[in-house]
Amino acid sequence: MTQQTFLTGANAHYLAELYRRYLEDPGSVDPSWGAFFNDLGDDGRALLAELQGASWAPSRADAAPAVVPVDAASAADAAAVTPVPLAGDDARSAALASIRALMLIRLYRVRGHLLANFDPLGLEGRKYHPELDPKTWGFTDADLDRPIFINNVLGLESATLRQILQILKETYCGSIGVEYMHIQSSEEKAWIQQRIESIRNQTQFTLKGKRTILERLVEAEGFERFLHLKYTGTKRFGLDGGEAMIPALEQVLKRGAQLGMEEVVLGMPHRGRLNVLANIMHKPYVAILAEFQGQPAHPTDVQGSGDVKYHLGTSSDRVFDGYEVHLSLTANPSHLEAVNPVVLGKTRAKQTQRGDVDRRRVMAVLLHGDAAFAGQGLVAECFDLSELKGYRTGGTIHLIVNNQIGFTTSPAHSRSSPYPSDVAKMVQAPIFHVNGDDPEAVVHVARIATEFRHEFKRDVVVDMFCYRRYGHNEADEPSFTQPIMYRAIANHPTTREIYAKKLIEEGVFSAEDVERLGADFRARLDADFESAGSYKVNKADWLQGKWGGLKTLIGEEEAHEYDTAVSLETLSRVGTAITRPPDDINVNRKALRLLGARRKMIDSGEGIDWSMAEALAFGTLLSEGIAVRMSGQDSRRGTFSQRHAVLIDQDDERGYIPLNHIDGEQAQLEIIDSPLSEASVLGFEYGYSVAEPDALVIWEAQFGDFVNGAQVIIDQFIASGETKWLRLSGLVMLLPHGYEGQGPEHSSARPERFLQLCAEDNIQVVNLTTPANYFHALRRQVRRNFRKPLVVMSPKSLLRHKLAVSSLSQMGPDTRFRRVIPEVDAIVPDASVRRLVLCSGKVYYDLLEHRRSNGIDDVALVRIEQLYPWPRQAVSREISRYSNAQVVWCQEEPANMGGWTFVLPRLINILEELNRDVILPSYVGRRAAASPATGLFKVHVAEQSNLVQEALCVDVQALPQPFRRAAR
Repeated sequence: MTQQTFLTGANAHYLAELYRRYLEDPGSVDPSWGAFFNDLGDDGRALLAELQGASWAPSRADAAPAVVPVDAASAADAAAVTPVPLAGDDARSAALASIRALMLIRLYRVRGHLLANFDPLGLEGRKYHPELDPKTWGFTDADLDRPIFINNVLGLESATLRQILQILKETYCGSIGVEYMHIQSSEEKAWIQQRIESIRNQTQFTLKGKRTILERLVEAEGFERFLHLKYTGTKRFGLDGGEAMIPALEQVLKRGAQLGMEEVVLGMPHRGRLNVLANIMHKPYVAILAEFQGQPAHPTDVQGSGDVKYHLGTSSDRVFDGYEVHLSLTANPSHLEAVNPVVLGKTRAKQTQRGDVDRRRVMAVLLHGDAAFAGQGLVAECFDLSELKGYRTGGTIHLIVNNQIGFTTSPAHSRSSPYPSDVAKMVQAPIFHVNGDDPEAVVHVARIATEFRHEFKRDVVVDMFCYRRYGHNEADEPSFTQPIMYRAIANHPTTREIYAKKLIEEGVFSAEDVERLGADFRARLDADFESAGSYKVNKADWLQGKWGGLKTLIGEEEAHEYDTAVSLETLSRVGTAITRPPDDINVNRKALRLLGARRKMIDSGEGIDWSMAEALAFGTLLSEGIAVRMSGQDSRRGTFSQRHAVLIDQDDERGYIPLNHIDGEQAQLEIIDSPLSEASVLGFEYGYSVAEPDALVIWEAQFGDFVNGAQVIIDQFIASGETKWLRLSGLVMLLPHGYEGQGPEHSSARPERFLQLCAEDNIQVVNLTTPANYFHALRRQVRRNFRKPLVVMSPKSLLRHKLAVSSLSQMGPDTRFRRVIPEVDAIVPDASVRRLVLCSGKVYYDLLEHRRSNGIDDVALVRIEQLYPWPRQAVSREISRYSNAQVVWCQEEPANMGGWTFVLPRLINILEELNRDVILPSYVGRRAAASPATGLFKVHVAEQSNLVQEALCVDVQALPQPFRRAAR
């Protein structure tokens, strides 16, 4: 029996079936076969599967893996085969050679990247791995030219060992290394395998294709060199050493356009951003050069602080092969990887706007540095979002510009994994490692990555090994810490020089042609440099497209009022619809009671609690055609079991959203239980909000202090994005806040941190006390002609507090949001009020109940619902109303937290303007503390009781002196 035939047809299935029996009972097969199978080792299980087109996987960690046919037909064939005895030692020898060859092929697929030539600097030395050495598998030099049957693996029925090794090394060990065997999907693995093995992982570029690559390299290198010459030592975080990134991005856009891509949202760090702005986004060179000469990036009549050149974003339209693609490069800070979730959120919003349900028309592209990709947790958080229904965008293309260094830290000191890209394996993303000095290989893998993303709608990573020609920035001296690397870089030709030499040797171009390309580009830059001094930006890149018609806030925010009221008829209609039990859902009995209670609220028009007011705000907006998107930890039910926006069938767990069944013309509510992550989800929702002004976008924390984990997103995007980058957002943040004895971690949403960020009307901070005011605050976000982020210190105990209720009439005609709520009880005449207590949030009800129960009628309670923008006029009116009263600020939080340090100078200013004898307001609250709250409930109760009594005390002299507590 010849080796070309002994493993075909029934014999191949017979061998697999024999091996299956051996795994179940080694004594059930002939001893000679037992010895043969024993020699195979663990990898034999997978390779016998290769013989019959099967895959394999262990059923449990403690169970022996079995050969698992791909389909039922294969299984039937294996079970039904009639054993055909093989012919003696020759058959076993041939079988062993085939199986060992297949094992070698599989190991190259798994580990071939370990021998690949990635490093342009060649600092790694000779690579060797024993599992990729044919001698490890029993082959000798005498076997190199002996035909081996491999059953159409590598596209060949049989091949010599020499041919097999040549194909494997060209495919897996050249300038490209591929990691894909960790993927569990056999379809995805087969697609990659066929895509790269059929062409030996190379693209045969046309002359036009090669010329285009060279042109992109000329532009990328030429621009960096020009800036280095004209602005020596100026920080620009250049792309020098990683110029192949530019033709790679061009290929992603070009191939994406051919596949139907209409819009691409990009995010990237500062390194290489100027090059991307110029050569990908086509921001005029003259505009960038003007910024180097001190010209602002936007018209002088547009207010804002601006940002450094290498943080700015822009948008443009590019045409590839007749297909127009809109590009948006997202502005971002130096906080590496922080822009990732923002880009994903923008992408999701744009997909929704275009009706891109297949997620093939809008795509996210993220660029990364190697150290940041491995080191920043947001990378893993965003991978976690990639396959979730509420956040998926159809896959992101990740391009790592692998400089093999992080600032001054070598990879050996910055990560525990072999590659920076290893974190992507958590979602089984394929990874293409590539040598950045081989631009054709870089463009080749960029094309494959784009096709993979289009085919499977999953993330994919290109890890481009390159180097950083200068230090961390152009004024840095890298030889202090990496002398060997930078000696090599100093003697290393540029990627353009290497590729130009290659094309000249191939006869594609002459040396004169290459020289002419560079000279023409330099002449263009020289002309733009001369024009840069007089260049002026005549139009700001904002308030266009979806943002057309919206404006910026002009003048005092307090002077603007907005129509947020809804007719009682509409409120009743919406309320009735959302409290109607669905006919085909077996609703939980407690949830049914909740629906019934809410229905009574609508029928009576009274007793509207917090959650019902929220539902009415959502429902009326949906009826007006305004979509609502809300996500957060446990948001569908609500942390405190208060919302129940989704009713769950008790038999099959189907979800039913009453708010999506109001009428046939309404917009839709999208409400999502997020992963247990703050930074990525908040960044995602911020990104969604900056792309979609016509939706109410909300992020909710499980508890308010959980927002600590997202501080970078708050500081760098939400609080300052408008002034730095002219980007507006109407994002709402719901942060449960209030002192109820739950300890240090579940009491405070840290309002002081948000108040410290407040300036230039950048955000809004509210601590509300009535459901009606919450209703108006939510509607106000999308019913006015500008957008500002809204931070809500949302309630916990007030969700069910008997006094924290509103009537429908307080949401109906002639009502609006109230920044300040005056005294509501009948007390002594204003002139007889001895103390005016200003407060915000839940503590108001503690004060109110104590005052009522103790018959105190000469202390007025005024609620400041909106802390920022500071309602100066309204507060001043209330203080002037009580001309003889001592002004007191009362809060639950410690003196160094909460609103005290924020309101103090503002109250002093008002008291001075009113010519009061005493211009220092008094403080009542917890003393300054390192921890937000006590962990002992008994202590909490005593503290709360003391501050309430102190705020309402009869003896004025007993009131603490200003700053006494704050200073401790």
